[in-house]
Amino acid sequence: MIEIDIGAAILRLSIGGTMLAHGLNHAFGGGRLAGTARWFESIGIRPGRLHAVTATATEVGAGLLLLLGALTPLAAAAVIGTMGVALIANHLRNGFFIFRPGEGYEYVLMIALASAALGALGAGRWSVDHVVGFQVGGWAGLGIAGLGGSLGAAGVLLTSWRPGRVAARD
Repeated sequence: MIEIDIGAAILRLSIGGTMLAHGLNHAFGGGRLAGTARWFESIGIRPGRLHAVTATATEVGAGLLLLLGALTPLAAAAVIGTMGVALIANHLRNGFFIFRPGEGYEYVLMIALASAALGALGAGRWSVDHVVGFQVGGWAGLGIAGLGGSLGAAGVLLTSWRPGRVAARD
């Protein structure tokens, strides 16, 4: 149905473009990767450099995949995973609204939920997935995106997030 294709394209382009820009900003904006690494360390995610590089690559990669409509449920899972880590490690304690001090979780939650919806919708006909016959949506697409992203976020948080600890100085 054309309505699903339009909705999927809008979600893919908006989420994909946002994640691509966000990842590129980690690498080339402000404090660059070194600043991103320091920020990860400051919120208890260690080692900061490893996570800065990994998060940046994940955001850029997922953004590009979503823009193309390639491996859409897996790209949506990557977005859900990165937003899940941001939600728990940084934004949740600041309340809902993004304009609150420390930035609330409305932004990351909406990106994660929109990505879950995209996993359920599938990439639509205007996508690489459609061209190559990789048409996963419905409960399977939602499961891949939601469960994959949630497990990825949980893995990062369980292995690397130590809130309240001061990083060892070199």
